[in-house]
Amino acid sequence: MSLETDVMSLLKDAMKNKDEALLRGLRAIKAEIIKAKTEPGANGEISKDTELKLLQKLVKSRKDSLTIFEQQNRADLALKEAEEIAVIEKFLPAQMSEDAVKAAVQAIIAQVGAAGPQDLGKVMGTATKQLAGQADGKVISAIAKELLSN
Repeated sequence: MSLETDVMSLLKDAMKNKDEALLRGLRAIKAEIIKAKTEPGANGEISKDTELKLLQKLVKSRKDSLTIFEQQNRADLALKEAEEIAVIEKFLPAQMSEDAVKAAVQAIIAQVGAAGPQDLGKVMGTATKQLAGQADGKVISAIAKELLSN
């Protein structure tokens, strides 16, 4: 089943149950799917890879907003963002632990033959492709920088 089908099914249930948090998250996903499908060249279809990137973008923007709301002591808005993040993350693959990411980045460093910080670009290019959807880019970057600086 596609992401859109899953979202539409859950959206109906959320409306029946009057679950506001779930409704907000699902509507945000639905809006992004529609936007992606109507982009030039999409031909009304989106790939699994595009769906994954779309979901990651939604989570990232909400995490950024959450940080800002917490800094401004807006607990009401921060709560809404946290609820939407939880809904959107249900559709993403499980995230790798930091230890697993570290092991994967070490393997990538050996694979590309990186010797120091100057090779960060090579490592990040390969790592972001291999770990797409499984680890946050900031985490990958921090670990790669740490491993290459040693």
